[in-house]
Amino acid sequence: MSGHTVLTAQTVEDCIIDQGWERYTAEDHAIWRVLIERQQQTLKGHVCEEYLHGLEALGIGSEGVPNFDRMNARLRRLTGWEVVAVPGLIPSRPFFQMLANRQFPAGTFIRSREQLDYLEEPDIFHDVFGHVPLLTNPAYADYMNEYGRIGLDAVEQKGVKFLARLNWYTIEFGLIRKPEGIQIYGAGIVSSFGEAKYVVEDPSANQLAFDLDRVLRTGYYIDDFQATYFVIERFEDLFDLLKRTDFTALFEKYRALPTCTPFEILPQDVVIRQGTGDFWRDFPSTKTKLK
Repeated sequence: MSGHTVLTAQTVEDCIIDQGWERYTAEDHAIWRVLIERQQQTLKGHVCEEYLHGLEALGIGSEGVPNFDRMNARLRRLTGWEVVAVPGLIPSRPFFQMLANRQFPAGTFIRSREQLDYLEEPDIFHDVFGHVPLLTNPAYADYMNEYGRIGLDAVEQKGVKFLARLNWYTIEFGLIRKPEGIQIYGAGIVSSFGEAKYVVEDPSANQLAFDLDRVLRTGYYIDDFQATYFVIERFEDLFDLLKRTDFTALFEKYRALPTCTPFEILPQDVVIRQGTGDFWRDFPSTKTKLK
C-alpha cells in the first residue's frame, strides 16, 4: 500500500477513499500479525476491559489487516459509528466533521518491518487497533462524537490547539482507574510497543487525576514517551464534561495564560503517582517544540 500523505482538502467528501483491501499483500498481513500479537502480550492485564470487549466484538484479530466493510457492519449495529478510509493526515475541519458524523478516519497504509517500533505518522495499525475498539463502547463513542462537534466550533474560534491537548491526554494517551488498578485506554499507548512497555514497566511518569482546566493548559511533546498521564474515572464523565462546558469562554481564557509543561506538578493537582522522572532527567528543553 502507498505511504502516508498530508491532505489539503477541506471537505469530508474530498478526504474519503476506498480502502482497497484486496491490494494488501501477504507481507502486509504478516506485519499486522506481528504487531497485534506482541501488543496483546504487552497489554495483557494492563488495558481496560471496554477496549478488549471492542476488539472481540469487531473481530479485530491476528488474521490480517481488517476489512473496513466487514468491521463497519458490526460497528454500526453497536454505536452507529463507521470507519472511513483516508489516504493520510487530514485537516482539522473535515476531521472534526467526520467525528461529528460518527465517522472515524483511518489511514490505509501499514508500516514496514523496519518501522515496527516507531512511525512518525499513524498507520492503519494505530488507527484501527488503537482507536476503533473503544468506539463500540456507548459512553466513549458519545464522547468522540461530542468532541467532533466541539471541534467544529473550535475551528471557528481558533481554539483547535486546546482541543488537540484534550485529544492528546485522553483519546491518545489516556489512563483510567479500575478496581484492579490504573489501566490503559489511549490509542497512542495501545498501539505503541515502546509506549505500552514504558507505561507498564517504567515509573518515570506522573499520573494525575484528570482535570479539564489542567489538561487544556498543558502542552505536550510528540516525539517521546509522556512525562505525565491523566487518569479518568469513567468514560461517562468525559462526555458529561463536554456537554456542560462553555469552551468558547475557556479558549479565550487560556489564550492569555502561560502553557504548563508536562514535567511539572502544580499545587492544585491531585497526584495519583508522582513519577521518578528518571527517563526525563536529561531531556533537553530544545528537543522539540511544546504543543
